[in-house]
Amino acid sequence: MDTGLIILIVLGVIVLGLIMIYNRLVALRQTRNNAFSDIDVQLKQRFDLIPNLVETVKGYATHEKSVFENVTQARAQVGRTSGAGTDRIQAEGMLGSALMGLFAVAENYPQLKADQNFQRLQAELSDIENKIAAARRFFNSATNEYNTAIQQFPANLMAGMFGFHSEEFFELDAAQAEAVRAAPPEVKFGA
Repeated sequence: MDTGLIILIVLGVIVLGLIMIYNRLVALRQTRNNAFSDIDVQLKQRFDLIPNLVETVKGYATHEKSVFENVTQARAQVGRTSGAGTDRIQAEGMLGSALMGLFAVAENYPQLKADQNFQRLQAELSDIENKIAAARRFFNSATNEYNTAIQQFPANLMAGMFGFHSEEFFELDAAQAEAVRAAPPEVKFGA
């Protein structure tokens, strides 16, 4: 066999390998983006449901102004963010914590817990939260697979050259959730 032909075959195999690695990285990035789109659909449903839930609770718990303000502010923060970045993940975590505070207030109002509209809204929100959790697990799995692929040899050599970089997981802020559980809102009647 001619040396030139051997070199040509080796170069062809290398180029083919590089193309396969690049295409795999692109496919993994797209899977991750698609997984976030699934989360985003559920988050938008939750975002749209919140005003109805807040108004229902307001009718019973008029003295819990700070809880309603927290939910409204957190919802507004989510409205100002987009994509799968850190800002969005933090804003969604704040909204989740604010909703836990809202439900903690609802626990103190037996007549509210018995209200059919509130029960329906709470069931819808619970269903959406379960869907978000499932979509978040899939997203984090896709993110893990993508991050692992760009760190493995020989893909790591190409990843930097073509703009592939590690992505963040969608993790809710445990400290915020714990703060809500540790200091439940106080119920005070009067001016």
